[in-house]
Amino acid sequence: MRLPRIVVAAPASGHGKTTVATGLMAALRRAGHRVSGHKIGPDYIDPGYHRLATGRPGRNLDPHLVGEDLLVPLLLHGAATPEPADVAVVEGVMGLHDGAIGGEGFASTAHVARVLDAPVLLVVDISAASRTVGAVVHGLATFEPGVRIAGVVLNKAGSERHVAEVRAAVARTGIPVLGVLGRDDGIVAPARHLGLVPVDERTDAAAATALLAQRIAAGVDLDAVLRIARSAPDLAGPAWDPATALGTAPVIGHRPVVAVAGGRAFTFRYTETDELLRAAGLEPVVFDPLADDLPDGAQGLYLGGGFPEVHARELAARADLTAGLRAAVGAGLPTVAECAGMLYLCRTLDGAPMVGALPADAVMTPRLTLRYSTAVTAADGVHGPAGGRSTGHEFHRTVVTPAAGVTPAWRFADRVEGFAIDPAGTGLATVHASYLHTHWAGNPSMAAGVAESVRAAAPVRRPARRPAPVRTTVAEPDLHHHGDADAAPGLLDLAVNVRGPAPDWLQDVLRGALDDLAAYPRTDEATAAIAARHGRDPAQVLPTAGGAEAFTLLARTLAPRHTVVVHPQFTEPEAALRAAGHRVDRVLLRPEDGFRLHPAAVPATADLVMIGNPTNPTGALHPRAVLEQLITPGRLLVVDEAFLDAVPGEPESLSGQDLPGVVVVRSLTKTWGIAGLRAGYLLGPAELVARLRAQQPPWSVSSPAAAAMVACCTPRALAEADAMAEQAQEWRADLAARLAALGLPVAGTPRAPFVLLDTGRPAAHDRPDRVREMLRDNGIAVRRGDTFPGLGPGWIRVAVRAPEVMVPFLDALARIVREGRKAG
Repeated sequence: MRLPRIVVAAPASGHGKTTVATGLMAALRRAGHRVSGHKIGPDYIDPGYHRLATGRPGRNLDPHLVGEDLLVPLLLHGAATPEPADVAVVEGVMGLHDGAIGGEGFASTAHVARVLDAPVLLVVDISAASRTVGAVVHGLATFEPGVRIAGVVLNKAGSERHVAEVRAAVARTGIPVLGVLGRDDGIVAPARHLGLVPVDERTDAAAATALLAQRIAAGVDLDAVLRIARSAPDLAGPAWDPATALGTAPVIGHRPVVAVAGGRAFTFRYTETDELLRAAGLEPVVFDPLADDLPDGAQGLYLGGGFPEVHARELAARADLTAGLRAAVGAGLPTVAECAGMLYLCRTLDGAPMVGALPADAVMTPRLTLRYSTAVTAADGVHGPAGGRSTGHEFHRTVVTPAAGVTPAWRFADRVEGFAIDPAGTGLATVHASYLHTHWAGNPSMAAGVAESVRAAAPVRRPARRPAPVRTTVAEPDLHHHGDADAAPGLLDLAVNVRGPAPDWLQDVLRGALDDLAAYPRTDEATAAIAARHGRDPAQVLPTAGGAEAFTLLARTLAPRHTVVVHPQFTEPEAALRAAGHRVDRVLLRPEDGFRLHPAAVPATADLVMIGNPTNPTGALHPRAVLEQLITPGRLLVVDEAFLDAVPGEPESLSGQDLPGVVVVRSLTKTWGIAGLRAGYLLGPAELVARLRAQQPPWSVSSPAAAAMVACCTPRALAEADAMAEQAQEWRADLAARLAALGLPVAGTPRAPFVLLDTGRPAAHDRPDRVREMLRDNGIAVRRGDTFPGLGPGWIRVAVRAPEVMVPFLDALARIVREGRKAG
């Protein structure tokens, strides 16, 4: 099989392999290539960056975990899935020749490069050397036969004289220098106790990857890299296939659900794990223990690795989920927990209460455990019968102290470790928990054993006290109502969610744009600025006259069969859809559930789904992992992120990800106080953006609006927006505390610069909407809630302002509440 490929290696860790490998992937993709990203070794974190750079799953190639004979088949599989790649970039591990201790280079980058018959691109940190770099390159190139170093990238370079000296030394080896990168800490990913911070925990990951792609494209000869990759000979043999590995026929009919932990605390698992579960007839459904419930009807549980120690307090706060998991695991739910998953199942982690399904406690220590291992299953259980041999790796700084008499999960040559327990007395260990990370492609019998256990298990049903939202029909509200209709001269305006006047520097930009009004407006500079800000291809960006134009373009361009809008939310999307003649169904999120999104409530037949994040008027911020569960083949998911720049760090955003079937709409009018200017944009698949652009009226985005887009994407503006978001967060917390003291707690857990209140109960008067009217009589305008589907006349939305601005509102509300209680 023909597959251009290149391995990125280094003399040692810390030279910049991940920087160059990820940057190459991103730069080649931006140049129009389909790139497949791979990582040598067991590491989970680097493939997350590869996924962000390539837009496809990152994959590992480790001969200890899967066997040498599977390296080429797994490479071919990854390069063919989900579509054939033009080139594969393989990031190495540690130093070029460093492998398993005592293994004479087994599982090293050099070992894998030989098996893959792939040329090597060597990355060398030259910050502390000059001529010696030539000797290092020469030594690495000649140390072991069969390893072909075909090019060198010089990293962390200093002056031009320094680079010239290094180039001359490397030239003596006959190996070309293909690129030079300067000393720029701006493209170095942050690290902590177990290496790089995972991409799913970084709100700036997309922007950092976009910057990295630009730096690599500018500093490395991509054409030369491609020529070297294309020099790799054809590979023999078929690609790996999960069904073939299991020896099973395609499964037809019911597919039991396996709940798979994901989100920021559980980022570690191999892509092939999900593929093997599906091939075995199961349906892995990802849920975030920081935000979600256990998927309804789950018949199995997979808790992979990650960083629960970083999020221990947040995990502990989900007492409803941990209690449910403890009950489900105790009732015999087949459960596999690796490392972080085991910590989560313990009674405590650094003193924070966890699930409590294992009779053990876990604590952080300064000692790092990092090793390859070979283990034997110690007891019959969820993985299969005792005696099964598996390879794996361990990587942790915690210690787990089990109670006495617990059956271990694994037997090693020198020790036993983990838990194999049967809490429901089934006769088999339904819980298998340990520190050992395993790659199921090298141990497919594990997937087969889990599938057999899951199919025999009873499904776990979600408790009735936490019902999922349901699709329903409600009285038709005024979809065209806006907060500015509630405001009026002379009233304290808490109805409109637009900050005060634009900052002076932005007003200067707008005034400067007036000089160009004689020329027709252009949006190419704005498009480029927005693309760079979010790490997207410019072809995926469409500047618009605010979010309203984006929704109108979508409504007029698309021809969905079944449209669903998730409410309560901004009504303009539904209004645009109905004006274009589309029938719209609603999914209503419930106030008693904190307006949380349950993906299962969205009908599977919906091929167009629209949702706000954070939503207007609830302020609820839906986790990215939950939104991603709405992504299905044949469906377009439209996420309105109009208020996300008012949330510190812009967490849970989908704007920086090139996800299939996902459109993100953004607005600049709220944060920057330019509602009268109409400035926003849309991010989505290039093909759809081209269709929308064809429907857009010529010059709909004015020159001042385009100038504002460029200015608001600068680092200065982004930093200022984040500072304003932090301030609004403090103001909102102060307001919420004062409202709670009045007996009017805010609804849900708002993250936007407004709060939602139900005034119809604790401040009851003769009519549910009387409180809003009485506030108006006191000179205060708030947004009426009954114009949002799913809310009644007693609901009001209140903009968050500085505490001193809110005093008249709070004083008036206190009087109204007292009067209402007296009347009652």
